[in-house]
Amino acid sequence: MTGNKKLQVWLPLIFSIVLVVGMYLGYALGGGTDFFKRDKSTSLQKALEIIRRNYVDNVSVDSLQGDAIQEMMGHLDPHSVYFPPVELKEANEELAGNFEGIGVEFNVFADTVNVVYVIPGGPSDNAGLQIGDKIIKVNDYSLVSKNISTDTIKKYIRGERGSKVELQLLRDGHLKTFIVTRGTVPVPSVDAAYMIDKVTGYIKLNRFTNTSYEEFMRAVENLQKLGMQQLIYDLRGNGGGFMDEAIDMADEFLDSDKLVVYTEGANKPKIEYRCKRPGLFEEGKLIVLVDELSASASEVLTGALQDWCRATIIGRRTFGKGLVQQQYDLGDGSAIRLVVARYYTPLGRSIQRPYVHGKKEYMDEIWQRFSNGEALYADSNKVDKGKVFKTNCDKFVYGGGGIMPDIFVPIDTSGYPAGVRNLLFDGRFNNFVYRYYLEHKSEMESFKSPDDYEKRFVQADIWSRLTAYALKDSVDLTSLAPKQITSLQERLKAYLARFQWRNYGFFQVLNHDDPVVVRALEEFKK
Repeated sequence: MTGNKKLQVWLPLIFSIVLVVGMYLGYALGGGTDFFKRDKSTSLQKALEIIRRNYVDNVSVDSLQGDAIQEMMGHLDPHSVYFPPVELKEANEELAGNFEGIGVEFNVFADTVNVVYVIPGGPSDNAGLQIGDKIIKVNDYSLVSKNISTDTIKKYIRGERGSKVELQLLRDGHLKTFIVTRGTVPVPSVDAAYMIDKVTGYIKLNRFTNTSYEEFMRAVENLQKLGMQQLIYDLRGNGGGFMDEAIDMADEFLDSDKLVVYTEGANKPKIEYRCKRPGLFEEGKLIVLVDELSASASEVLTGALQDWCRATIIGRRTFGKGLVQQQYDLGDGSAIRLVVARYYTPLGRSIQRPYVHGKKEYMDEIWQRFSNGEALYADSNKVDKGKVFKTNCDKFVYGGGGIMPDIFVPIDTSGYPAGVRNLLFDGRFNNFVYRYYLEHKSEMESFKSPDDYEKRFVQADIWSRLTAYALKDSVDLTSLAPKQITSLQERLKAYLARFQWRNYGFFQVLNHDDPVVVRALEEFKK
């Protein structure tokens, strides 16, 4: 009994000691004196709360917060970016390799949404839509407007997979109604893959998405079955995407456990990415085409192939983006893509251009290349000659300003007068080709392939019609120089092929006279 009384006396003291020790340990492990304090709001959070409670008018605090984050990101590098909730889904779709919608491509001609392509096997194809249909209404919303934007159209025709949408169409002068069940629509990153001749394959990749490596592998395997022994890999205009897709592709070209790229940042340790398996195309001749818009993952792949002397690089100096981005969700549907490291080629080259003078000057530098001679002359290019690296094949390469190709091909200078440029880029040219295609659809379907079309299509009729069409707007195409007329006729022929065979046909026709492709074929002959 005495022992129990003593225990009752000491028990509260024991509990108190245990509680104090536990609090002290929690304080020590929790990072210092803030453990005993309530969570502190930042000055930004306090300011937003004061505005929300006291401002004279109603205001969207979420919008203010987004603007504040946007401003903060603007003080970092040119590639760290904030995506509000309304923009994040579309930004992610660009790299996902698919989106949820009805599966059509459209253009707006004369204030009307025209269907210019129906994806085979997609939701609209299954519902019976055709090229040439005009979308008048989506559910009860009219799309007929002179000022309607592409984003507005997408907003109404896209939606969750499995949801239904009612489309009112105009076809051959008659109104028709279709119910389309939305689905997942693939967005290919391989624009074209075909045999230029009996041994030379060509692949055009427009970006590095979640599905790019899979698409690339299918393309290579199909071309190898057709006899491909050498490959032209076209990365011109490819602004990058997922780096792991580029690494996997490099693995198909490089042997053993060669280093492809490594990354390192102030808060990120060095990580090496190496080849892991036997490649599908480790032996054949390889040429990679690049230009000033080839960036990021395109430069990872190109830099690795150049450093290991695996490919000949042809074209113009690449963009110069050597920064690794990582996406962080902010919990409210928005996200930031933050630069967390730099990437380095196997020789240790950083391809990143300087950005110390701000984002505007950084981006303007690309367009200045067209006016300062860099797009015309290899010696005019501003690479950091102080950072010289030597490859195993005794070539000298440079870091710090993009990847300089092994063979420089200047930009085509057969520019058009202002009137012709306006015709090409304000929609009239595309509108003309589209209408011509609809009138001659049966003729186009008589060609077995883009190659058959390239050989047999007679261009006299479409050219005479285009000159008459342009003359209505006082644009005289017959007064152009012979080189300009030839260039425009090739563009006309390629655009018509696009309506029949999409990008596959467009590039197959256009590449016949593409100076960079022609130079690549000459290099193979050597």
